[in-house]
Amino acid sequence: MGNTKCISTTALSKLINIPTSELFSLLMKMGWIERKNDTWCLTEKGKMKDGQLRSDSIRGTWIVWPENIHEDKDFLESFHKPETKFINATALSQIFNISKFRINPILSELGWVERDRKGWILTNLGKSIGGKRLEYEKTGIPYVTWPESILKNKRLVETFQQLIGEPMEEKDEVQEQNDVSFREKFEAKHRTADGHFVRSKAEMIIDNWLYMSEIVHAYERKLPIEEDVYCDFYLPIGKVYIEYWGMENDPKYLDRKKAKLDIYQKYGFHLIELTDADIQNLDDVFPKKLLKFGIQAY
Repeated sequence: MGNTKCISTTALSKLINIPTSELFSLLMKMGWIERKNDTWCLTEKGKMKDGQLRSDSIRGTWIVWPENIHEDKDFLESFHKPETKFINATALSQIFNISKFRINPILSELGWVERDRKGWILTNLGKSIGGKRLEYEKTGIPYVTWPESILKNKRLVETFQQLIGEPMEEKDEVQEQNDVSFREKFEAKHRTADGHFVRSKAEMIIDNWLYMSEIVHAYERKLPIEEDVYCDFYLPIGKVYIEYWGMENDPKYLDRKKAKLDIYQKYGFHLIELTDADIQNLDDVFPKKLLKFGIQAY
């Protein structure tokens, strides 16, 4: 590096006027730095760009760059690519008027993030809708930011509307007709022990079994995706979905079953499938299926 003046990554972020965490994320995406054992390290690419490690007894170890690194061709190409604006959990809380402490648990319930021992990390579903994992520079604690397009995500908007009691937007006509047709054909008239009304005796048995096993569950919860799909049951613990397949001889039902299974597979959701044969032997079958997802029934 010769006599070239060097600046730290933090100083570089101030020079080009972007948050330090975003610069670290950019350098990591470019392959110049990487995270090892809660410490930022130079890669071979970073060393080729004349990055160096500096250290002292007070500040520890940090990375420095040539003062003119922001004029490097590769850096300019990456830095000036049109970047999607990202927002964090605090910004979401302000936009939807929800406590910032509730945002990540809500996103977790949607299956977009999960709690790490230090903070919050992305799930595969969260990645699919554009979430980006970052780390605080000093602590290495992970957090997630979201593209502004998340504000138009139908499932997220519906969830916040439900939380604050706002009226829901009407579904598109085709989907609404399909849902109404199915629900009118199979009216929810069987009352369960915990007060749910379900559409079949088999579903009543499943619901009662979960209630008596003290397993929190939701009935006909909408999946946290853009498609209008509802599961039979949802278990917040383990984020497990349950589908009871009860009309195996109906061609239309089988088509609907295949379409739902394709969606579960597409998003990698945890799924438990139950059939009429399982219902006859639920005490033996159900605990084993639940245990696969870490849920203790008794």
